Amino acid sequence: MIDARILPLQKAALQPVAMFLAQRGVRADQISLIGFLVGLGAFAALSLEYWLTALFFVLANRALDGLDGAVARIQGPTDRGAYLDIALDMVFYALIPLGFAIAAPEVNALPAAVLIVSFVGTGSSFLAFSAIAAKLGRQAPEFPTKGIYYAGGLAEGFETIVVFAVMCLLPASFPDIAYGFAALCGLTTLLRWRQAWVVFSGGAR
Repeated sequence: MIDARILPLQKAALQPVAMFLAQRGVRADQISLIGFLVGLGAFAALSLEYWLTALFFVLANRALDGLDGAVARIQGPTDRGAYLDIALDMVFYALIPLGFAIAAPEVNALPAAVLIVSFVGTGSSFLAFSAIAAKLGRQAPEFPTKGIYYAGGLAEGFETIVVFAVMCLLPASFPDIAYGFAALCGLTTLLRWRQAWVVFSGGAR
């Protein structure tokens, strides 16, 4: 919901580090892959109930996710980089609730499953909208630095990371938080479906 507003702040904060890395030959794809490995560390920490360690890895993953884009803009964005960015993110988002489910399956398994299904809704509606928008040559002026058409919504990246952080700080409240955020993701999916129905209707009746 506020991703577009924080992009300028993110860009300003990451630019010096990105320039430093780019000048030393570090590639954006390398940062993406390292970030995903860090995300796997978050999943492992959650599974073992190391909540604060998991929080550190979650935040580090997101920092690297922003950094790879900043480096890519310096070196020149690529289709492979855009693909890696979104594909690895989707898996990372699903791994976090799975980690909570493994840590306490009797309590967390069902809410984790519901949350993951809601992520499938937001992810699929996002990617399907982006694919058709790209086919039609549409642009997303709110997100000029994204490698693909970026369809916003109520539950975007920033909100997701805030929720993940709260889950790590309040692990006993995971079920309630998961159900609440799943509802928000569900509403986001419905709104994107409606948006796509209207935008892509063309001459259909």
